[in-house]
Amino acid sequence: MFESVAVAEFDRPQVVVLTRFQDGEAEAVLKAFDKKTPGAIVEAVKAALSRPEASGEAGKMAEAYPVGGGDGLPARIIIAGLGKKEKLKEGDFRTLAAAVGRRMAATKETTLAVHIGAAIGETGLDAGLAGRCFGEGLGLLSWNNQQFKGKGTEQKKRAALQVKADRKTVEKGMVLGLKLAEAVNLARTLSETPPNVATPAFMAEQAKKVAKLGGLELTVIEGKQLEKEKLVGHINVGKASENKPCMIRLAYTPQTLKKNKTKPVVLIGKTMTYDTGGLSLKVNNGMVGMKRDKDGGCAVLGAMLAIATEIKPTRPVVAYLCAAENSISDEAYRPDDIITYRNGVTVEITNTDAEGRLVLADAFCYACDKDDPAYIVELSTLTGGVVTALGSTYCGMFCDDDALRAKVEKASTVSGERVWRLPMHQEYREMMKSPVADILNSNPNRKAHAGQGAAFLSYFVKEGTAWCHLDIAGVHATESESGPFVKGPTGWGVRILCDLLSGE
Repeated sequence: MFESVAVAEFDRPQVVVLTRFQDGEAEAVLKAFDKKTPGAIVEAVKAALSRPEASGEAGKMAEAYPVGGGDGLPARIIIAGLGKKEKLKEGDFRTLAAAVGRRMAATKETTLAVHIGAAIGETGLDAGLAGRCFGEGLGLLSWNNQQFKGKGTEQKKRAALQVKADRKTVEKGMVLGLKLAEAVNLARTLSETPPNVATPAFMAEQAKKVAKLGGLELTVIEGKQLEKEKLVGHINVGKASENKPCMIRLAYTPQTLKKNKTKPVVLIGKTMTYDTGGLSLKVNNGMVGMKRDKDGGCAVLGAMLAIATEIKPTRPVVAYLCAAENSISDEAYRPDDIITYRNGVTVEITNTDAEGRLVLADAFCYACDKDDPAYIVELSTLTGGVVTALGSTYCGMFCDDDALRAKVEKASTVSGERVWRLPMHQEYREMMKSPVADILNSNPNRKAHAGQGAAFLSYFVKEGTAWCHLDIAGVHATESESGPFVKGPTGWGVRILCDLLSGE
């Protein structure tokens, strides 16, 4: 909705945002003003407070219009409801920012002054985090999803928005929130990119750009190197496509790190640039939207940009994007094939549409061998079963390590990207046993569908290595406009990974 959003200094905002609690006195809103405030503003706000929509209920907004808006007064004052004090959370400021931003986009106003410091002070919330959430809301709202519109569509001019706050701590948080939103929007843009553009080679090129911006080390394993490293998942899943597979490795090393003293955190993202289902072909309209089967990798790539440039943890971070296209040709892998991974585990293929776990297994094996990780967090649009279980409200989290699970849950609380723990039990691992190989890539009985994916991956994690599987199939995209999001990709995972690493 905006060409850009930036925290800036300016004298005369076109729009001022004030806040009111549902269980607070109306007059408390006026505390945002000092003695130098023009009487026209005070009177306009008093008049607006008398209207029903100024009740302070969460999501309700009233507007005041000071007389003489063209004479240095703001054209519009928004009184935004925050609900009840005890229920207010920092994350609610994302929703507030989105509502304000949508209104400003409609009215084409471009300078905004936000007075939320007093409300934050009354509730004891973290002012920096509240500011960050407000910045995220505006930044996410500014995502441009029109990049593939052509001459058949009239392009509307998008304005540049400038914003400031009444407290420096809030403003500092806004700056971080806008930077995180940029990283999320990168993931969203890559998700939206169609498969005739976003091939595995294209994703490698985008990783190269991110590496340059963030000072990251980049390695692209492809061709004969895949064979040398025994990355059989990539080889088999990707061999039917003219767009050849690759495994992309990005490494962040903090400047102060002492070599060989700290184990890295490893992030893994499923990056299936398109999924036809292979010979187990998807039916009807099942392929529509499969350009988003790369969203785990898109989120990891966006997160690595923010980690390198904004979060800057003291621990090394290594990321793997497992990039392939699952297509059809006389070279395609088949049900009944058996493949042997670099860790010696053999897999019987029962369904070529359960391909994501095959490429992810390569990354787990390789990372355990090469990086000796402190822990692994993997994101993938892995199963429809997790959507059946959790809908689009929660990401399915599979993690049996108490310490790692606590870290992920804490990061989830801060980022607002919600996770729900699902079970990992030995019985699920037994479900994956094959009569002719070690394991199946998919059990045809369809029981515990989401758990099958996690159980499969467990065979490729070295014993003693903590790991977490996040199945984002239900949350990586939205079908309607809500809060700071429009219909399309959400970039889910960028913020939770950043918050996970911010404490490292």
